[in-house]
Amino acid sequence: MNLNTLFVGNVVQHFEVLSSTNAYATELLTKTAPSEGTVISAAFQEAGRGQIGSSWLASPGQNLLLSIILYPRWLEARQQFSLSQAVALAVADTITEQCGEAAQVKWPNDVYLGDKKLAGILIQNSLSGRFLQSSVVGIGLNVNEIDFPTDLPKASSMRLSAGQEYNLAAVQQLLFQRIEQRYLQLKSRSPHLRADYLRQLYRYQEWHPFQDMSTGQEFQGQIIGVQENGKLAIQKADQSVQYFDLKEVHFL
Repeated sequence: MNLNTLFVGNVVQHFEVLSSTNAYATELLTKTAPSEGTVISAAFQEAGRGQIGSSWLASPGQNLLLSIILYPRWLEARQQFSLSQAVALAVADTITEQCGEAAQVKWPNDVYLGDKKLAGILIQNSLSGRFLQSSVVGIGLNVNEIDFPTDLPKASSMRLSAGQEYNLAAVQQLLFQRIEQRYLQLKSRSPHLRADYLRQLYRYQEWHPFQDMSTGQEFQGQIIGVQENGKLAIQKADQSVQYFDLKEVHFL
């Protein structure tokens, strides 16, 4: 039992191989009522996914591949992006503490150290009326990975970034603590959550090139905020502001 949290990670179902921890957790929810904070983890995922069907690749036993079952039934569906913010911050908190360098959140919820991606998050929510019913929070955190495909030049790990090998169990324990802290912060409606997200947002208030995926047009812009529904606000050189949803803008 995890003695350093109230509920996250108190129940852990670990598997050597799963198709997807998110898929297993989602199926589990259709059959039983797992306690809140139940974790499904795997040493290897055969079909790990990121946002909007992106694949997630990882070597067996080198990383944290897990899904956490939560019941944020007090959170309205229109506010569900705030759960994504809380989880991304928790992962960033974990990396920052372990690596000694401030991690950032690349919108919407990838976690970066410098210009390298160390973690991805996929949250699948079910709704009941205008409120969330349950959430499966999938996290892939590259911990000791040293082998990345050449077509993923941005991918890295805690080990490569910090130059040391990590104890997976210790990193997982800290991650559970930070997830619970940020989740309870969200539940208490803390204003610090949104402020922390903006403070740790990758490329926030900096001029960078972007590409509008609907037109293919490249432009210079700066991120000036994120709407409650999760859309990214980018101000262009002509001072106009455009709002982008998932997969509608590419960071160049």
